[in-house]
Amino acid sequence: MKFLVRALLFLIVAGAVVGGLVWSFWPQPVNVEVAVVACGPLRVTVDEDGKTRIKERYVVAAPLGGRLARIELDPGDPVRRGVTRLATLDPNEPEIMDVRAVALAEAKVKAAQAALDRTQPLIDRAREELDFAHRELERLQKLARTGSATVRDVEQAQMLHRSRMQDYNAARFAQDVAQFELEMAKAALVRVQPAEAGPPDDRQLPILSPIDGRVLRVFQESATVVHPGDRLLELGDPAELEVEIDVLSSDAVKIRPGDKALLEQWGGETPLPATVRRIEPSGFMKISALGVEEQRVNVILDLDDPPEKRRVLGDAFRVEARIVIWEQDDVLQIPTGALFRHRDRWKTFVVREGRAELRPLEIGHRNSLYAEVLAGLQAGDQVILHPSDKVRDGVQVQVRDLQTP
Repeated sequence: MKFLVRALLFLIVAGAVVGGLVWSFWPQPVNVEVAVVACGPLRVTVDEDGKTRIKERYVVAAPLGGRLARIELDPGDPVRRGVTRLATLDPNEPEIMDVRAVALAEAKVKAAQAALDRTQPLIDRAREELDFAHRELERLQKLARTGSATVRDVEQAQMLHRSRMQDYNAARFAQDVAQFELEMAKAALVRVQPAEAGPPDDRQLPILSPIDGRVLRVFQESATVVHPGDRLLELGDPAELEVEIDVLSSDAVKIRPGDKALLEQWGGETPLPATVRRIEPSGFMKISALGVEEQRVNVILDLDDPPEKRRVLGDAFRVEARIVIWEQDDVLQIPTGALFRHRDRWKTFVVREGRAELRPLEIGHRNSLYAEVLAGLQAGDQVILHPSDKVRDGVQVQVRDLQTP
């Protein structure tokens, strides 16, 4: 009897030891996080920092040498074309029979007149292009109401109309500046020609504002003696802003004029919509924060909202831009955390009947979070996120967390 009890106890202990060894060496399911492949909107963007800048700015310079009175204007003060006195210059006394100075002043008048004459054909051309763009936009809007034109056609026409409007405004600005340059050249010519002495006020040269806008910078505030060409002030209209974004040259080739963009982290509560107007044709080298040399290209954006909605935004303000280069509303997509390269192909692990299944697939457009699935997966498939080295084809897995897009 004692022998049977001892034998039974031995078998129980041996069975427990063997069971423990078998259990310890038995492969355990790997805990994994999975996500569900589903359809939804997908947007691919180029994300870079940039800054705002005034579209047209003008530097007022001294037209001739003399003593400059103190400039009372400060940055931010408004100026009106032909009304606001920017500075007062007391020219040097003209030297008797200074033929060279007179000839130089006359040449400046002729050059300024020629520059002014060249602006009128540019204005006429810009006005004709603007009228054509306006008629084309109205035509496409009418066709869009009947379904004969696509939304994309209307957006391109709107972008062209905005671009032609900017060209027309730039041509008008150039004409105003040329007219101002001519007036200053004529005033300088009068004051370099010897003449009978008159009251001191008659010899002073008032410099009036060539544009409507605000003072951006004052280069010379105190009274001093200046020479021809010395910078005095910089003027511009803060309401007419554009955004300069420098992107990698490899990203610049993907951007097209008319692409939409969103400006974030500019200080407002909501992002500002913008439109790509131009991709500059020449790049430049820039050293990144990590010390890497990068070839970058400037992309110019136009703000879509009127100035009333962004009054606090000024010149050289920092913004974060997201330029949309592709988007669709209904795209089969997979989290990028579930993708990896294996034998020069994109692959992922799919959970199938409690086991990991290695699945090759074809990927289309992608951003930092999701990628478009062209082939290899179906809606509802569960893919493993960030698979570790324990996850292999056929290994048993246990779902720890399920994420949905």
